Amino acid sequence: MVIPPTKLPPVALRDESPQRRVQRRLLQIALAAATVFATAWCYQVHIALGLTATFLAKHILVAILAAGLRLPIREIKS
Repeated sequence: MVIPPTKLPPVALRDESPQRRVQRRLLQIALAAATVFATAWCYQVHIALGLTATFLAKHILVAILAAGLRLPIREIKS
């Protein structure tokens, strides 16, 4: 079965070894888990600290998700 050129993954994904991809995914999972656990710990310390940590964790988790999806950087047209 031949895959048409439009269906091939980006070059950066094709050049990466499977072991490196697994390591990258495990790192992303570990970072997401650490973020969630740190947020839960902040709630145990004080509710205001927990709420602040939640707002920060939201941005961290979205950044981890965007890195995992390899989203392209938007170009701003002037």
